Amino acid sequence: MAAALSPPRILPSGDAAITVEFSRTIDDEANRRVLALDKLVATAALAAITETVPTYRSLLVHYDPLQIDFEALGTQLTELALKPLPDPKPARRWRIPVAYGGENGIDLEDVAKALNITPDEVVSRHVAGDYKVAMIGFTPGWSYLSGLPSDMQMGRRQNPRLLTPAGTISIGGIQTGVQCLAGPSGWHLLGRTPVRTYQLGRDPTFLLEPGDAITFAAIDEKTFAEQDRAAEAGEFVAELIPS
Repeated sequence: MAAALSPPRILPSGDAAITVEFSRTIDDEANRRVLALDKLVATAALAAITETVPTYRSLLVHYDPLQIDFEALGTQLTELALKPLPDPKPARRWRIPVAYGGENGIDLEDVAKALNITPDEVVSRHVAGDYKVAMIGFTPGWSYLSGLPSDMQMGRRQNPRLLTPAGTISIGGIQTGVQCLAGPSGWHLLGRTPVRTYQLGRDPTFLLEPGDAITFAAIDEKTFAEQDRAAEAGEFVAELIPS
């Protein structure tokens, strides 16, 4: 018999949103419960709920307070959160190409020095990782991945950059990330991918979803340039690996 699930914390987020919190730290099991609850809420199709936002450890639920109050919705969400977790289904697995180092990964050398290994070993370790999309946020298409190997984990930069390139693949703490749009970052930049995880006018607009599995593959500069042009034209470039 499966062990009973612990109830989540139900927290108010303003007067029209509830946070359903499963953990106070980054935790794969908590993330699994977040994604399961997100699907249950969608299936239940509760009229008062207007939007859900899954994160690493909690689900933010926006609702119409004229249709339901905080206590009533909190009770419903707790009941859904305590339902037995379904058996995990095979995740979609993407192989994402990355051009590591040089202008594409300006922190690769520093990361290698900090870990006391060679840049090639940094790339080998990063490519060998088995990752999962835990959440998407910060900017459109920014995908936070769990599964960074323990021998790759390191603190974030002391001085964040105000602008980092679109497509950056980086590491920070116990995470790795796929950055779609140019923007600020305090993570260590290992490389860039031509993949657009977010692209207006393309179907689907967002390529990755929470729960997807990710594998990285190293490519050279010539391949990056070719795939970057293809991606700009709307091609996925990332390879969907049959399960």
